[in-house]
Amino acid sequence: MKDALKVQVHGSYKMSQIKTITSGIVVGILAGTAVSMFRWAIQHMMAVMKGLYTGILAHPVDALIAIVINLAIGLFVGWLLHQQPDIKGSGIPQVEGQLLGEIDYRWWSVLWRKFIGGILAIGSGLYLGREGPSIQLGSTLGQGVAHFTKQVGFDRQVLISSGAAAGLSAAFNAPIASTLFGLEEIYHNFSTNIWVISLTSAVTSDMVATYVFGLKPVLYMKSNPMPLQYFYWVVILGIILGILGRFYQMVILRVSAWYQKIGRLPWYLDGVIPLLIVIPLGMFFPRLLGGGSDIIVHLNAAGYSTIVLCGFFLIRFIFSMISYGSGLPGGIFLPILCLGGLIGAIVGSLAIAIGWVSPEYFSSFVIMGMAGYFAAISKAPFTAILLITEMVGTLTHLLGLAVVALVAYGVLDALNGKPVYYAMLQQLLQNTKANDLGRTVQITKPVFAGSQIDGKLVRQINWPAGSLLTKIVRNGIEIVPSGQTPLRWGDTLYINVSTKNQHRITETLTRLTSES
Repeated sequence: MKDALKVQVHGSYKMSQIKTITSGIVVGILAGTAVSMFRWAIQHMMAVMKGLYTGILAHPVDALIAIVINLAIGLFVGWLLHQQPDIKGSGIPQVEGQLLGEIDYRWWSVLWRKFIGGILAIGSGLYLGREGPSIQLGSTLGQGVAHFTKQVGFDRQVLISSGAAAGLSAAFNAPIASTLFGLEEIYHNFSTNIWVISLTSAVTSDMVATYVFGLKPVLYMKSNPMPLQYFYWVVILGIILGILGRFYQMVILRVSAWYQKIGRLPWYLDGVIPLLIVIPLGMFFPRLLGGGSDIIVHLNAAGYSTIVLCGFFLIRFIFSMISYGSGLPGGIFLPILCLGGLIGAIVGSLAIAIGWVSPEYFSSFVIMGMAGYFAAISKAPFTAILLITEMVGTLTHLLGLAVVALVAYGVLDALNGKPVYYAMLQQLLQNTKANDLGRTVQITKPVFAGSQIDGKLVRQINWPAGSLLTKIVRNGIEIVPSGQTPLRWGDTLYINVSTKNQHRITETLTRLTSES
C-alpha cells in the first residue's frame, strides 16, 4: 500500500512538472513574439526620429514637423494613460503589486495600450528603457494564458511571474538573469515550480528574440578583465556607485511629485514636456537618445575626454528623470545601466589619465559600472552580475562584477536605501483605492533556515489576523496543515490573506518566514 502511494505521489508530481514546463513554453513563445515586435518597432521608429532631429540643422522646417509629431504622440499616449493608468511608467511596480495581490487589472486592456504607448514614447527618443514595459507585456500575456486556461490563485501568479521573466529575456537576450530577476526582485520566491516555469519561459522567449535579432549580445564590447593588482579601483568605483545610486533613488522617487507642483497640465499629459525637450537634445546629441545602449557600446572606441563624459552623465541623468517622471510608458532599467557605464567610464578615464591604470582596462570600468549601479539601485546584486555577464557576452569579468556589486550594495544599504521598484510600488499603492474588505487573495511564502517559524508547530506561531495557512508543499508533496504540523526550512506555505491591510499582513508573514 505504501509503495503504491509513493508511485501515485511521484506520478502526480511528474505530471505537474510536465504541465509546468508546457505552460512555460507557451508563455515564452507569446512573450518572445510580442516583445520582439516591440523591440523591432522601437528600433525603427528611433532611427526615423533620430534622422528627423538631426536634419533640423540643415532643414529648419523639420523642427515644425518634429514638434507636431511629438505633440501628437504626447496627446495620444496621454489619452491611453487616462483610459488605463496601469500602463504608466515602467510597469515593474505594477507587476510586483499584482503578484502581492494588491493590484489587479484586465490583461488585454493593459497589453495593447502598453505596447503602442511604449513604442511611441521610447521610439521618440526619450531616455526610457524597453525592459520595464517588456516585463509588463510578458506578465499580461501570462495573465492572459491563465484567463483562457481558467487558472486562479497561485497557478495564476506563477504564469504572471513567468511571463515577466520571459519579457525581460526577450528585451535583453539574457534568460538566466531574467529568471533570477523574476525570483529575486519581482516574485521573491525560489520554489521549484516557480523557477522551473520562469526558466522555461525565459529560455523559450530568448530563442524567439534570438531568431529575430541574432546571437550578438545586446551590449557586446571588446574588453580585458581587470587584474587583481588594480582591484582597489574596483572598491573605489563600488563606493562611488553606491553613493550616486542612493542619490538616484532619492531623485527618481520625488520627480513625480515635482511634476505635480510645477505643472499645470493634467497628469496624463505631462509627457508633452519631455517630448518637446527631446527635440533639441536629438539635434545636438543624437547618440544619447533612447535607453542608452548606443552610447554604452561606443564608449570604448569613441575616446571621449573626462569632461565630455561628465557632461553626458549630467544630460542623461537629468533628462532620464524628466522622461520617467512624466509617467509615459517606459522603464529605468537600461537608463540605469547607461548611467552606471558612464560613471565607470569617468572613473576609468581619471585612473588612466593619472597613469595608475593601463588604457586597455577602460572597458572593464564601463562594464563594472553598469553592474554596480544596477546592483545598488535595485538591491539585486545576483541579477546585476548575471545580467551584465549575459549582455556583454563574456565570463571573464565575474570576479570584478561580484566585488563592485557587493561594495555598491553595501554602501547603499548603509545609506538606508531600499530596492527602487519596491519603493515605487509603495508610492503606487498610496494612490490606489482601498480594496474590498471581504476579499481574500492567496500568497506563497518560502520558509528560510533560521527563520522565526523554522522548526515550530503551526499552533505555536502567532499568525497575523486576516491570514489563514491552507497548504504546505514539502519536497513536491502537498500537506494539509493542522495545529500539530511542524514547519521546516524549504517548505512553501500557501496562505490566504484578507485584502484589508494586506500589505501589513504580508510584511508580517515575510518577517516570520525570512532569515532572522
